[in-house]
Amino acid sequence: MSVSVRDVAALANVSVGTVSNVLNRPDKVAPATVARVQAAIDELGFVRNDAARQLRAGRSRSIGLVVLDVRNPFFTDVARGAEERAATEGLTILLGNGDDDPEREAAYLDLFEEQRVHGVLVSPLGDDLRRLERLRSRGTPVVLVDREAPDLGFSSVSVDDVVGGELAAGHLLETGRRRIAFVGGPSGIRQVADRLAGARRAVERVDGATIEVVPTGALTVLEGRAAGERIRDLPPEDRPDAVFAANDLLAMGVLQALVMQGDVRVPDDIALVGYDDIDFASAAVVPLTSIRQPAALIGHTAVELLLREAEGAAAGAAGPDAGAGASRERVVFQPELVVRASTAAVG
Repeated sequence: MSVSVRDVAALANVSVGTVSNVLNRPDKVAPATVARVQAAIDELGFVRNDAARQLRAGRSRSIGLVVLDVRNPFFTDVARGAEERAATEGLTILLGNGDDDPEREAAYLDLFEEQRVHGVLVSPLGDDLRRLERLRSRGTPVVLVDREAPDLGFSSVSVDDVVGGELAAGHLLETGRRRIAFVGGPSGIRQVADRLAGARRAVERVDGATIEVVPTGALTVLEGRAAGERIRDLPPEDRPDAVFAANDLLAMGVLQALVMQGDVRVPDDIALVGYDDIDFASAAVVPLTSIRQPAALIGHTAVELLLREAEGAAAGAAGPDAGAGASRERVVFQPELVVRASTAAVG
């Protein structure tokens, strides 16, 4: 049988209102009374129903976070940064794995709206943001994570992936490489497209340099290994002399395939650059050169923008657009090249 606030009040010989104050505003209650109510709570094993209380207030104390693929440690670090900032406001993070699947992403967005979360952080799979626009118009603040908003319709926190791609390819070109393979996909993922665009920009500045796309169906180690096997099995004269992988998981898969049989040396025959600089990059059998993103800072900043947007939305809630009173903010961090043993100068 569940224990109610009335049961606690009866045992402590106080009013229901006093118990409520002890639970929510203990500074307004005399210390002796707080101690008596707490003793009654402990004796009865009372557990407050925070979910019901929060829903009565209109919003839960949770933030929904939907990432592209939770298997990527980059998004784990984003979630950690978001969690640390949310905790300072008494909020929790509910993590949803979109798994590079638009239907799963949509299902999580619907679920978070049903749960009346404080707001949603999302790294959307595609460029169609109409579902997010509807979500926000119905009163749920939304911030894009690891994606720059196409306009100021949404607040967003991202890294300049075009610059990141340019840094990666530029480094390979500076080491003397001229035939670059870009391993990554699906191309509908905005981050992949931007990194490729940046790499092409760097290649276009160097006479005789080329870049060829080796498409993948996902941004995983398994897909990277398959791409690496295709590269490894090419005749030596047709192989690229460098690979830029769209993320570190792909790069580690490529690395596994290239060194597995010992006939392709990294970086002597093929130099390799990844993206994200996850913890495993430095621990690979050949430590991986990578483009670093401030993952935890991205998550922390996204929560900060969401809190400001929620506050602004509450101030302007009289309008039909619940976010009308909130200003949109766009934060773009700059990536950083981290050079390790997987790249080295030719000759």
